Amino acid sequence: MTSLEAIILGIIQGIFMFLPVSSTSHLVLSQHWLISRGSALPPPESPEMILFDLVVHVGTLVSIAVVFKKSLSGFLSRLRGDLGQYLGGKKGCGEFLYLRLAGMGLFSVFITGLVGFPLKAYFEQVFARPAAISITLTITGILLYITDILGPRKRGLRKINPKVATTIGAAQGLALLPGLSRSGMTITFALLSGLKRRWAAEYSFFIAFPTIIMATILQSFQVWHINDSLNVGVMQLAIGFLVSALVGIGALKLVLKLLYKAKFRYFSYYVWVLAAVVFISSLRGAL
Repeated sequence: MTSLEAIILGIIQGIFMFLPVSSTSHLVLSQHWLISRGSALPPPESPEMILFDLVVHVGTLVSIAVVFKKSLSGFLSRLRGDLGQYLGGKKGCGEFLYLRLAGMGLFSVFITGLVGFPLKAYFEQVFARPAAISITLTITGILLYITDILGPRKRGLRKINPKVATTIGAAQGLALLPGLSRSGMTITFALLSGLKRRWAAEYSFFIAFPTIIMATILQSFQVWHINDSLNVGVMQLAIGFLVSALVGIGALKLVLKLLYKAKFRYFSYYVWVLAAVVFISSLRGAL
């Protein structure tokens, strides 16, 4: 991988991480396209390229931290307060909302692992099959369209229970499949569970932190066990990380604005067109 390719892929990740159109599918399709044009990139399904994809995902976590700085700092402050009271023996002095929310978030991540880990090998095979990605992109478009036709949601933070956490966690686990948008899946199923749009977005992006970090650590261990020389260096990983973080800030702000105004159906049109292009291109051998 060259530094220019790392920059290009970092920009793609930064733009599409938060647009609910599956950043992973855009990364994979871009890699297939570069390889078809003579690039020496490793195959998209190779452990080192999957690691690169995860590293640029970690880069976009920086974007979440920047955009949600106020919400994150407030949550962490209240969580420390709840934890201090709970450990101090004041268990009957409050509802410990933020401690319970942290528990629900971690439970969602646990469910993601239960769903995603057993299917990891199968999901990675899809990285090599653009035609299969066109199908998952079509599904993503349908889900995005559904979010806009839903009526007002009533469920607030206090009503996030194990059932809701399980639903969102399972959706995130399935979103490990290329073409299924992580943010699109989690936000859609959060809305279907009744969560208000603001809380659906914040819950979705907050649980991205432990999920993506844990997936990156696991993938790093897998790559370190490869005996062959790697074609993705530390410099390229660092470039992809930095570029995705910077570009992702603007993309996230745009997504939040459109989500709150129930404009996700515009992305569904884009995804359907992309799915058709990918499917036709794969039949012609262009991808």
